[in-house]
Amino acid sequence: MRVRDELRMNVNQQPHMASPYGQPQPGYQGYPQPGYGGGHVPSGYPAQYAPYNGPGSAYQQGQPQGYSPYASFPSKTLATNLVSDLSSSSPLDLGMRGPPTSGAPPVSGAQNYSQFGQGETQNGPPPMGAPPQRPPVSQPYTPAAVNLSGPQPPYGQQFGAPPVSMQQMTNQMASMQVGSTAPSPAGPGYAPPSVSQAPISAAYTPAAPPTFPLTSTAPTQPLPTEAMAQAPPQSYYGAPPPAQQPFPNAVPPFSSTGPTQPQAPPPVSQQSFPQVPPVSQPPFSTAPPLGPTQSYGGPLPPTQPSFQRPLLPTSQPSSFPGGPPPTSTPSQFPGVMPPQPPVSQPSPYHSGPPPNATGFPPQVGAQPRPPLAGMQGPPMASQGPPMASQGPPMTTQGPPMASQGPPMASQGPPMASQGPPMSQANHVPPSQHGMPPSPTNASLSGPPPQPGMQGYPPQQNGAFGQVRGPQPGYSGPYSGQPNYGAPPAAPAPAPPAPKRLDPDSIPSPIQVIEDDKANKGSEPFTTGVRGQAPPLVTTKFQVRDQGNASPRYIRCTAYNVPCNSDMAKQSQVPLAAVIKPLATLPPDETPPYLVDHGESGPIRCNRCKAYMCPFMQFIEGGRRFQCGFCSCVTEVPPHYFQHLDHTGKRVDCYDRPELSMGSYEFMATVDYCKNNKFPQPPAFIFLIDVSYNAVKNGMVGIVCQELKTLLDYLPRQNPDVESNIRVGFVTYNKVLHFYNVKASLAQPQMMVVSDVADMFVPLLDGFLVNVSESRVVIESLLDQIPEMFADTRETETVFGPVIQAGLEALKAADCAGKLFVFHSSLPIAEAPGKLKNREDKKLVGTDKEKSLFQPQVSFYNTLAKECVAQGCCVDLFLFPNQYVDVATLGVVPTSTGGSIYKYTYFQASTDQERFLNDLRRDVQKQVGFDAVMRVRTSTGIRATDFFGSFYMSNTTDVELAGLDCDKTVTVEFRHDDKLSEETGALMQCAVLYTTCNGQRRLRIHNMAVNCCSQLADLYRNCETDTIINFFAKYAYRSVLSSPTKNVRDSLVNQCAQILACYRKNCASPSSAGQGSGSTADGKRSAADISQLILPECMKLLPVYLNCVLKSDILQPGADVSLDDRAYLRQLVSAMDVAESHVFFYPRLLPLQQLDVESMSLPVAVRDSEERLSRGGVYLLENGLNIFLWVGVNAQQELLQNIFGTPAFSQIDPSMTSLPALDNPFSKRLREIIESVRAQRSRYMKLMVVKQEDKLELIFKHFLVEDKSNNGGASYVDFLCHMHKEIRQLLS
Repeated sequence: MRVRDELRMNVNQQPHMASPYGQPQPGYQGYPQPGYGGGHVPSGYPAQYAPYNGPGSAYQQGQPQGYSPYASFPSKTLATNLVSDLSSSSPLDLGMRGPPTSGAPPVSGAQNYSQFGQGETQNGPPPMGAPPQRPPVSQPYTPAAVNLSGPQPPYGQQFGAPPVSMQQMTNQMASMQVGSTAPSPAGPGYAPPSVSQAPISAAYTPAAPPTFPLTSTAPTQPLPTEAMAQAPPQSYYGAPPPAQQPFPNAVPPFSSTGPTQPQAPPPVSQQSFPQVPPVSQPPFSTAPPLGPTQSYGGPLPPTQPSFQRPLLPTSQPSSFPGGPPPTSTPSQFPGVMPPQPPVSQPSPYHSGPPPNATGFPPQVGAQPRPPLAGMQGPPMASQGPPMASQGPPMTTQGPPMASQGPPMASQGPPMASQGPPMSQANHVPPSQHGMPPSPTNASLSGPPPQPGMQGYPPQQNGAFGQVRGPQPGYSGPYSGQPNYGAPPAAPAPAPPAPKRLDPDSIPSPIQVIEDDKANKGSEPFTTGVRGQAPPLVTTKFQVRDQGNASPRYIRCTAYNVPCNSDMAKQSQVPLAAVIKPLATLPPDETPPYLVDHGESGPIRCNRCKAYMCPFMQFIEGGRRFQCGFCSCVTEVPPHYFQHLDHTGKRVDCYDRPELSMGSYEFMATVDYCKNNKFPQPPAFIFLIDVSYNAVKNGMVGIVCQELKTLLDYLPRQNPDVESNIRVGFVTYNKVLHFYNVKASLAQPQMMVVSDVADMFVPLLDGFLVNVSESRVVIESLLDQIPEMFADTRETETVFGPVIQAGLEALKAADCAGKLFVFHSSLPIAEAPGKLKNREDKKLVGTDKEKSLFQPQVSFYNTLAKECVAQGCCVDLFLFPNQYVDVATLGVVPTSTGGSIYKYTYFQASTDQERFLNDLRRDVQKQVGFDAVMRVRTSTGIRATDFFGSFYMSNTTDVELAGLDCDKTVTVEFRHDDKLSEETGALMQCAVLYTTCNGQRRLRIHNMAVNCCSQLADLYRNCETDTIINFFAKYAYRSVLSSPTKNVRDSLVNQCAQILACYRKNCASPSSAGQGSGSTADGKRSAADISQLILPECMKLLPVYLNCVLKSDILQPGADVSLDDRAYLRQLVSAMDVAESHVFFYPRLLPLQQLDVESMSLPVAVRDSEERLSRGGVYLLENGLNIFLWVGVNAQQELLQNIFGTPAFSQIDPSMTSLPALDNPFSKRLREIIESVRAQRSRYMKLMVVKQEDKLELIFKHFLVEDKSNNGGASYVDFLCHMHKEIRQLLS
C-alpha cells in the first residue's frame, strides 16, 4: 500500500502543477529563469549557503537528458521511449512512477534555452549578486497533514524503508505498477526513456508493472526541516523572479477543468490545477519558475545571477500545511503574484519536494547536489554534483546522453559520484555512498537521496506522480520555506526540488502513434472481423473491404458497444460514429462498386427500408430474406433470386458487392428524384465582391485571373469527358451586376440590379453557360472586371441578396449547384441580412458569451433552409481586415454543407498561394448535390444526435445541399433496448445524392460492431481519436447555449467519469493495490485510488482532452478574435478524425534528424518546448498552418542547405516558401512539405519562426503539452487534475 500511496500522492500532488488553467505560469512566459543549483539539497548546508549546485539548473547543466546535443537549448530527445506510454499494456498508473530523481529532466521541463551559453553555466553558489533567499525558516512548515489523496498518509508518502540492497530495489520495482496494466515492452509501463536519458529503462525491471511506488521518489518526502532550510536559492520555480514575473496575476483557474477555485486549494490529491504549476513548469506556478528549463517561452532572463531563486523548501509541503495548500498560495494568487516563494517551495499543490531548480529532472550534465541531510530522495541531478558522501547522483539521470552533448564545460563532467546510469539506478541499494538510508517513510523524510537512486527504483524520469513536497505531518516549521510574499531570503542551499511528474513517465502520444505504425502499418486491415478497432489515423495502412465499411468512411468511438443503457450510462463512453460518406481513397484501394438493379431499383427491407447488405439473412432456399436491422422477413424479387449453398449463403454472394462488401453504390431510379424526374447537371456560380477593400487588396484581380484556367478543371465523373457543369458570374458591392456570357455575344453584357430588397435574376438565357461553348466571352469578362472596378470608391457591401441571387438563378434553371462567394467586409449596406458590428470582448468569459457564437439575425437561417431545399450549396471565401461576424455569415455555408475559408489581412504577395490552392481544390473536388443521408441501426440502439455542416427538417434525415469528399457527419447513438452479444450492433448509412454529371445515386456504408456485457471489453476496444473528435464537436456546439466554463467543466467531468468507471470496475487488483508494502497497513482502498490507472486504448484521453479544453474556442487568449473563434468552431464541426487529431495535437518533426536517403519522415517529437533543441530546425503542422522553427544555434550547414545562408541572422522570417536549392536536403524538405500539404484538405501556408523572434509566441501556442498563455494547463498539470477528479468520484 505504501507504494500505492506514494503514488497516489505523486500524481496528485504534482507540485509542478501550475494551475493548468490558471494564469500562465510565471516563468512560463519568459525564458526559464535560471535556477541556481536548483536541486534539492539534502540537508547539508545551512540555509545560507547553497550547496554547490553544479551548474544552475537554470543553466543547462550538461544537456539535460534527452536534450539534443545541438545547442545549449536542450531539446528533449525524442520521446521514443517515453515512459509515458505506460506499459503498453494496460492502464497506466501514473501514480506509480517515482519522481525522476535524478533522471533526465522530464521532458516537460526541458530547459528553455539556458541563459548561459554552453560554456557559461555557472556552478557553485549563486553569485553574490543574487538576492538573498528568504530565510529558511521564514515559513514554518505546518505539520498538519494533508490528506491529499484520500486515505493516503498525510503528505508524507510512506516510502518503505529504502531498499538496502539491489535485490530489494528490484523487488520493489517489480511490485510497482505504473498503471498500464500490462508492462510495456519497454519496461514497466514506460517506454524506455529516451536515449538521451540514461538508459533508465534498463534500470527498470521490466517485470515490474509500470506502477512504481513513489518511494523511488523519495524526494517527495519533505526533507527534514533543516534540510529544507537549506534549500539553495533556486530559480524561481513556477514564476519568474518577481521582477520579471511575467504573469502578475494568478493564472486563471482552469475553469473548465477542474476546480478552478483559486481560493481554497484543493487537497493535493486534487491538485487544483490552478495553482499548481504545470509540471512542465515548475511546480509552483507562483513560485518563480523553476529554472530556465522551466519557463518556456520568454526570452531568457538575463544572466541568472540576477535572479535569486527563493529557496525551495525542499518539500515545501508547507504549502499545504495541514491541508491542501491553499490555493491562495502565491502561486494561486489571482492578483499580482507576491514574490514567488522561493522555488524551494513547491507549489502548494506540490506534493513533492520542490522541483529542481530547473524544474525538470536534473539534467544529466548537471551534477546532483548533495542531498540535504534530510533530503528524501536522490538529489536531483540538476542540483549539482552530489556530495561525495551522497553517492552518485541518481543514475536515473544516467550518464549524460550522448545526444546531449558534453556537459557544459563550466559544469564539468558529471561527477563520477553521480552514480551509474539510471538504468542501474533502479537497483541501486539505498544507501549508496554512505548515505544512510532514511527511515522508511520516516514520516516524510523519505529515504535519503540516494545518489544512485538510492533505494528508490528510479522512476522513469519521474514517477507518474512527482515527488511530493514534504508531507504534511512533518513536524517543525519548514525551515527554508519562504514566506509567501516575502522577498527571497538570502540564498540558502536549495533543498531538493520537488520532483514534478516527469513528462517522460506519462503517456506519450508519439509513442502510441509509433507503436501503432509498427504493429498495424505493415498488414492490410481487413474489415471482415466484427468489432476490431482499425489502425490509428496517423498510421498508413491498406484496407480490404470484406463486409464492413472502411475506417476511411466510418470510425467509431467504441467497437464494443455496451449491451444495455445502464452500462453505457455507467461508463459514460460516448457511442458515436464519424462518417465521411464520399471520402477519397488512396490509389491502391478500389472505390465503391456501382450496382444497377434496373428500373426496379435497390432491394430493401419492407419494414425499415434498409438496403440489401451483408447483414441480410436469406431463408427458405433463398426465396425470402430476414432483415438484420429489424428482423422483418421480405420476399426476394424473382429477378434477384439465387440458390443458397450448404452454409446458407447465396451462391452468387461474392459476385454481388451488396452481399459481400461494406461499401457500394446503387443507381437510383426516378422514384428517388425530386418531382419524379431526373435532375439536371449542377451549376457553379461565382459571386465576386468588387467593393473598395476587395479591389485594393488584389483579391478581385487574382480571382478573375485564376478562373480563366480553373474553369477547365471543373469536376467530372469521367476524366476523359468534359464537365457538363454550367457556370455563371455576378459581381456586387451595394448593388448586384449580372453578366450575360452567351456564346453568340461578341462582348459580355452587364445587368445591374439595385433593388436588393426584392432580389430577382434579370436574365435567364446566357447567365448559366457551358464553359467550352462560351470560353471567349467568359475570358473577355474576366479580363474586364478588374479594370471596370479598379477605381471604385464604394466601401459598403450586401451579403444576403448575393446568396438570394444565386439561389434564384438555380431555381430558374431548375438545378442544384454551388455558389462561390468571395467577400471582404461586414454587410452594412441597407438590404436584407444587414448586420452591425457586435464584437464585444467584454462578453468573453461571461454568461452572455454564447450570444457571440449565435447568428445576429434570423434572416440567414431562413435563407439557408431555402438553399437546402433547392440543393444550393454555398462556399464562402472571406478576406476581412476587421470584424465581419463569421458567426452570422457562416450560417448559410454551414447549413448547406459548404465550406468557409478565411484570409484575414489578405495580401497578394504572401497569401495568394494559399488562397489559389484552396480555390482550386474546392472547385475540383468531388461533390454530391442535393443529398439526403439517413442512418439506420439494428434494434436496441438508434441514432439520436448529429453534428456537422447540414440541415435537418426532421429527426432522422440529414439534408445537405452539397456533400464533398472532406465533409463528415458525426452521429451519436443511444440505447432504446437491450443488445445481444451474439448479434452485435449494426448500422447502415445511406446517402442519396446527385453526381456532378447529374446522375442520382445511393451510397451505402455498413458497419457491424460487437456488443459486450463486461465493462472491461468496452474499455478494451475504444478509439481515443474518434472520442476526442466527438467531444470537440459536442463541446463546440454547446457553446451556442452554455457559458464556455460550463462546457469545459462538463467535458472534464465526463472524462473523469469514463476513467473513474474503468478504475473502479476494470483495473485489476494487481495493477491497483499491490506494490511493495501496499497492503501492509490494510489501507487497500486508499491505495487503490492513489494511482492514476488508464485503460490502454484511452491512455491519451487526458492529453488530447486537455488540447480541446485549451483550444481557442473554449479558452481563448486575449489575441484571438471572435471571428477566428466562430470560424474554427464551424470548421471543426465537419472535420474527420485525421484532421481533428492533428488540429488538436499538431505534428512536430525534427528536421535535423531527417535522412535524405530515406523516404520515411523522422519520428515526431512531443509538442513541448522542452523537446526543442536550440541547435535544431523543426516542422510543425496542424492542418491549417505549417511552421518552420529555427533554433538560434542551428548548424550552419543545416541553414545553408535549407535557406541558402549559413547565418541565423540572415534568415528572412517573412518568407512563405523555401528557396529551391540544389542540394538533397532542400529537395527532400520541400517534398515533405508538399506531401504534408497534400494530406490536408486546406493548403497550409508556411511560416518561418526564428527562435526568440516575436513570431515565436504564435508557434508556442501549438506546443500543446505546455502551459498556454491563455491559462490552459500543461499536460502534466491536467493529468494531475484529472487524477484528483477521478479520486473524488471514487471516494
